[in-house]
Amino acid sequence: MRCEDRAGVLRATGIVLAGGRSQRFGRDKLMETIDGEPLVHRAIRALDAVCEEVIVSIGDGSPRLPQGLDLVVVRDRANDQGPLAGLSVALEEVETDLAVVVGGDMPNMSPAVLELMLAVFDEDDDIEIVALQDGEKVRPLPCVLRTSSAAVKIGALFDSGERRLRAMLSELRLAAVPEATWRILDPIGGSLRDIDSPEDLLP
Repeated sequence: MRCEDRAGVLRATGIVLAGGRSQRFGRDKLMETIDGEPLVHRAIRALDAVCEEVIVSIGDGSPRLPQGLDLVVVRDRANDQGPLAGLSVALEEVETDLAVVVGGDMPNMSPAVLELMLAVFDEDDDIEIVALQDGEKVRPLPCVLRTSSAAVKIGALFDSGERRLRAMLSELRLAAVPEATWRILDPIGGSLRDIDSPEDLLP
């Protein structure tokens, strides 16, 4: 289960977190469409643009997934326990040094931004997570994780009772990509767009 960059160098595995119940949305938001394509398909294709394989972490349901792609499907460690449950089990399946993680409700990810985040790991061997600066905050998704250390620490977070994805930002050694840097590649900020309510689908 591994991804390679287009030059053939082992780089990262993609992970799409798709295990939520869409309670705030009121129906299965992952199958809502933008430009005729379900949200979860758009997230998967963004990872497929930079990875050879993508892991999709689901809950007790199973969204319809796109055909013709090399996908691996895993189930959350526990239903209705938040995205850390899905991320923890997905990381156990990753065989590459790095894992690129996005939400299934993030339809406008920029592959160029994901490649920028991957490149940060070439600068510092101590980095465990790369995320994007958003104003004065750092957003937990999308992120790129150093698989070996992240799998251990995120598993421990979940076992301790933590359910917030944001908790990993303080638990792992973080490098935040400045907003001014990643916005050059994604001026409208689509890489941070997520869909929580029907109104979020509006242009």
